Amino acid sequence: MKIRYFDDTDTLHIEFRPAEVVETRDLDEDTLLDVDREGKICGITIEHAKQRTEIPKFSYEYTVA
Repeated sequence: MKIRYFDDTDTLHIEFRPAEVVETRDLDEDTLLDVDREGKICGITIEHAKQRTEIPKFSYEYTVA
């Protein structure tokens, strides 16, 4: 998984897995969902990320069941 924040455009992109994106779907005006040939989600883009997420407070936690 890769998480990228672009300060110049205030855009957050989360790539869940590397795959060829064949379609980008609009979830709303500022949220885009990337899907592969099988319809599986490979990424999400969030515009106006500072207003819509807690970018400065990012944390990551991996838990094993």
